[in-house]
Amino acid sequence: MSRKPKYFDRRFKAELLHPKHWPTWIAIVILVVFGLMPAWLRDPIARTLAKLVKKIAKKPLRVARANLQACFPEKSEADIAQLLDDNIENFVMILLAQSELLIRSTANLRRRVELEGFEYVQQARDAGQPVIFIMPHVWGIEYAGLRLNVDLPMVSMAKAHRNKLFDWFNNRMRSSQGGNIYMREAGIRALLSELKNDNSFFYLPDEDLGPDKSVFAPFFATVKATLPVVGRLAAAGNAQVMPVKIGYDQKRRKYKLTVMPPIAPEQMQGKENEALALNRAVEQVISAYPEQYMWFLKVLRTRPPGEASIY
Repeated sequence: MSRKPKYFDRRFKAELLHPKHWPTWIAIVILVVFGLMPAWLRDPIARTLAKLVKKIAKKPLRVARANLQACFPEKSEADIAQLLDDNIENFVMILLAQSELLIRSTANLRRRVELEGFEYVQQARDAGQPVIFIMPHVWGIEYAGLRLNVDLPMVSMAKAHRNKLFDWFNNRMRSSQGGNIYMREAGIRALLSELKNDNSFFYLPDEDLGPDKSVFAPFFATVKATLPVVGRLAAAGNAQVMPVKIGYDQKRRKYKLTVMPPIAPEQMQGKENEALALNRAVEQVISAYPEQYMWFLKVLRTRPPGEASIY
């Protein structure tokens, strides 16, 4: 068996020009055009398109509404409806802008993303430690990862897409600041190896990976199955664990990226404690910009024994 790192292949191949990929090429060209637009022109277009998305995204909206009702039972139907409207608007706005991460300069990335709290990262670096950044699935996560990669050696991990052209484009974007992108099947060992090579990375603890090895811990007004692996990974790789939040400010047309203080190692000793610490970190990040979280994901799919599915 090959022991080569399981990176995504970012080389351009002639097969990507096959006619079956032409619709994807058209979509990429459209995204590039939007990426080249100034935000003052692009954002109003996104708001208009968001109204169309709201009409056709019935199934994702049902999942998002179920998540919100479980997490925030105190919210009225009107409050949830407004949050969903804002969520769709931010999704379209950020999606249409994302190609700028590949086609525009690093200087543009610095201008678009204002970074706060980097002193926590610097303190870890001064101590000779890499960082495991904790961030749930938020719309601006690509901006967060690439902005930090400007000042910090980083790698990432992603699930392969069935569309090879989309895979190529997306991973060219994600690696535009020099970080390698691992395939998900590379596993935890690959990430541990990167920590030992002084590379930092993002860990997304909000994904529901099923009941196997997961621990239920409080999550807003409900409970969530969380996989407690970060504490052991950080200890083995001599890394610090820091939550990160990012939000798009529509008025200023900029992102605000904030690195939060590191989670104390003792808070993640034991699976139950770690699951609780991770869920608390995720709550903090989501609560900062609740309208910019990917609520359409089935993050509450796994339920405690005897409890019915919320979906």
